[in-house]
Amino acid sequence: MKLVKSLIAPTLVALGLIASGNAAAQEKLTVWWVKGFYKAEDDALFAAIKKFEEKHKDVKVELSQYPVQDMIPKTVSALDSGSPPDVAYADVYDFQVTGKWAFDGKLEDIGSVLTPMKDRFATNTIETTFLYNDQTKKKAYYAFPIKQQTMHIEYWIDMLAEAGFKESDIPTTWKEYWPFWCEKVQPASRKASGKRTFGIGMPMGVDSSDAFYSFLTFMDAYNVKLVDDNGKLLVDDPKVRTGLIAAMTDYTKPYLTGCTPPSSTSWKDPDNNVAFHNKTTVMTHNATISLPAKWLDDSNNATLTPEQREEARKNYTERIRTAGFPTKPDGTKMVYRTAVKTGVVFKDGKNKARAKEFVSFLLQEENLTPYVEGSLGRWFPVTKTGQASPFWQADSHRKSVFNQYAAGTVTFEFTKNYRFTVINNENVWAKAMSRIVTDKVPVDKAVDEMIARIKTVAAQ
Repeated sequence: MKLVKSLIAPTLVALGLIASGNAAAQEKLTVWWVKGFYKAEDDALFAAIKKFEEKHKDVKVELSQYPVQDMIPKTVSALDSGSPPDVAYADVYDFQVTGKWAFDGKLEDIGSVLTPMKDRFATNTIETTFLYNDQTKKKAYYAFPIKQQTMHIEYWIDMLAEAGFKESDIPTTWKEYWPFWCEKVQPASRKASGKRTFGIGMPMGVDSSDAFYSFLTFMDAYNVKLVDDNGKLLVDDPKVRTGLIAAMTDYTKPYLTGCTPPSSTSWKDPDNNVAFHNKTTVMTHNATISLPAKWLDDSNNATLTPEQREEARKNYTERIRTAGFPTKPDGTKMVYRTAVKTGVVFKDGKNKARAKEFVSFLLQEENLTPYVEGSLGRWFPVTKTGQASPFWQADSHRKSVFNQYAAGTVTFEFTKNYRFTVINNENVWAKAMSRIVTDKVPVDKAVDEMIARIKTVAAQ
């Protein structure tokens, strides 16, 4: 057998079937990355990878891209088998797994990459990647920030006008804002259009991250704090319970009064978008500006007819408004929670040194900014320079996002207590909504059940 092998190898070399020289010496860097929402995002990623390979001739980046819903199952499977990628990024890692992976000791400390550049990052971005490792019993930078998102209001200006209202008619105070869409806009819209339109698209599905992100924004409006800065639960505070009941009451009222489509309770993340685009709803809240951005993308889509592209352009520039929330019930301005999207280097990765070089390269402004801006405003930059780009002043939608971030942000509970990734995965928030609107349980009982579950899962 040894003789056969010794004869085969030179033959293959002679035939050019075995790589030689520099190619044989190339290192492999395995990168898993979420499939982009827009072609421009993927193109920017491909361009950065090409530049990295040109700079490091001895490194070959093996990129695998997966849909967002497949990223976590595939990554978990790779971790379980002991063969994770060297670098991985998904839009949902932060919500669901990054904190737990750090706690379990599965992530590489990348402080050597982030610490020298940390002054480049905006407030409440890099801080969210400083996570606790239960094996080392201390915190370190176990993830890298790529981009961020927050909650926005989107409404159809033309549907509002058809119902007989101007934008200046929209209340700016919390208690008046929501009834305006339900009690005034909805009946007027139905009368004018003859269609069964709904004032609000209220995400409430258990399988929807929009549902928990939206509810937590309502909770923020009532100044509810579920954990302290050390991650300790605060849910036993009577004020917290009172705030949760108030937020849940406000959130479920549109459904109970017929102001959101009945299907809202089973919506997944795309469904409030679909209802909005179909003009089934006049207004919705969404954690990115993907709603108007869809029409911007369509306006530049060469496969559409000129008429379709022009209609899309008008939707983006004239008919849809991106706005912030009304003032809080106490009269103060809303401060929005930001979700900082994180990538990771795995502790069991086979090429951690190159992985860190790649992360450092990708985070340089000339590579990161085109990637973030390739999403057409869907994601907001995590760096100060990225936020100062003219891109964010180019139209009313992006300016609105910029202004929301300029007013300051707060972070998610899971950045302080990783167990809230489990809470969000279970979506105890939407389950409580279902108890109220489907099972007809009183709000206070549903909230008490929710608090009990939070304590079971997240108590330290």
